[in-house]
Parts: sequence; C-alpha cells; structure tokens
Amino acid sequence: MSRPSARLYASVALAATLALALGACSTTTGGSSSDVTGSIRSEPAPRSQAQWRQEMDNWGTRYRNNPTDPEVAVNYAQSLRAIGQRVQAVAVLEQAAAHNPQDRAVLGAYGRALADAGNFQQALDVLNRAHTQDQPDWRVLSVQGAVLDQMGRHADAQRYYASALRLKPDDPSVLSNLGLSYALAKNLPQAEVTLRRAAEQGGAEPKVRQNLALVVGLQGRFQEAEQIASKDLTPVEAQTNVAYLRQMLADQQQWKKNQRGSPLTPSTGS
Repeated sequence: MSRPSARLYASVALAATLALALGACSTTTGGSSSDVTGSIRSEPAPRSQAQWRQEMDNWGTRYRNNPTDPEVAVNYAQSLRAIGQRVQAVAVLEQAAAHNPQDRAVLGAYGRALADAGNFQQALDVLNRAHTQDQPDWRVLSVQGAVLDQMGRHADAQRYYASALRLKPDDPSVLSNLGLSYALAKNLPQAEVTLRRAAEQGGAEPKVRQNLALVVGLQGRFQEAEQIASKDLTPVEAQTNVAYLRQMLADQQQWKKNQRGSPLTPSTGS
C-alpha cells in the first residue's frame, strides 16, 4: 500500500474513513482459530500486491486441498480481500462458517468480509455471533462500531467503541475509530480530543496522526494540520494533503452557498 496521498483527505471525508476503521482489525493469520481474544487483531505489515498475490496462490492451493480448514479459509480470504476480490472472499468464508459454525475467528473474518463488500446488516448479524455477552471481544466490538458508522448509526457505533474501551482501556485503534465516528457525526472538537488521546498512546500507528491532521484541518487550522501530517509524511506530501483539504473545503462551501440551505447539502460527516 502506498503512503497516504492527497486523496486521503477526500476519502476520509468521510466514506473510506470507515474502511480504515475496519482495516484496523483483522483476522488471525495463525494459531488456534478458536482463540476468542485472538479472533481479530492488528493488520500484518504492509505488503505489495505481488506479495499478496503470492499469498493468495499459496493459501488457495491449501484451500482447494482442504476447504473446510478454518485457518486456511481465513488466510485465503484475507489475501483475496487484499487484492480486491471481496465477493470471492465472502464466498470462501461463507462456506467456512457453514462448516465451522462455532468458530469465532471464522465468524469474525466473515463479518468483516461482509462489511468490506458493503453487506452491513448481514455483517452485524454475523459479528454478533463472533462473541458473546459473557465473553465479549473488544476487537469484534470495535469492528461492529465501524460497521455501524458505515450505516450512519454513529451514536450506536460510539456505544460499541465505549464497550471496547472498557475491556481495553486507551487502545489507540479503538480510540482512533471513536474519533473518526465523532467526525462523521460532525462533532469535530470531540473528534480532535479523542484522536489526540489516541495519538498519545504507545503503539499508535501513523494513520492515527493522519486522522488527527484531517480533523484539525477540517476545523480550518491548516498549518497545524500540516505540522501533524509531516511527522509521518514528507514535507511535500504533507503540504499536498493540506492543499487538497483546503480546496475540498472551499468547493464544499461554494456548493453550500449555491444550494442556499438545500437539505441535500453535503457535510464532512457523510
């Protein structure tokens, strides 16, 4: 995956933002698939498309030899998603879930794949089976929140993030998702507070700071946004991102002016 580009700001404002939120959690790629706490975890190190295609070939061979093996299905589906084969990934995991209906790692992966493919309600139904009230998984809760955000149910999403944070206090990935949820709900000050908290945590990924830079920029503080972005990007990339954001906001304001209060006026939270 390439470094963030100017398109980051256009996408995060704000549809692909939740793809980032979902991408913050991934299915296990090894070990026991029945390990609930390991059913969804951080993404592996970034790989090139060629590497992912090699992974797809390797896991695909194993899958054809043993299509009911849950670990094989989960890893094969992950490689398929990585190269954009979302429908095929869903099909693989649908079969895996049919053969392993109690395997929470499979259910977690299946729910996430459904969300990636835009099947949000079905994703929620599956994710609800990936953990239980007496054995909640904070990673699954965070993914459920991301799915709800993509459905526009931001208040519900924030309750799921709060539940995840009770189980895993100050986790930067959950805080980042929560901050993005506030941004989607047009509460930019609260989004900024939450994303700053996320960025202060040990182990926070660079994308957390980029999300913070976005929210700061959306409030018109472009120089500060550029300073935050430049911690992980080159100066040219940071300047390009902020310039793109400036133009995006200017275009939006002009559109609003032309619409004169039309209920169809877009916002940075949709």
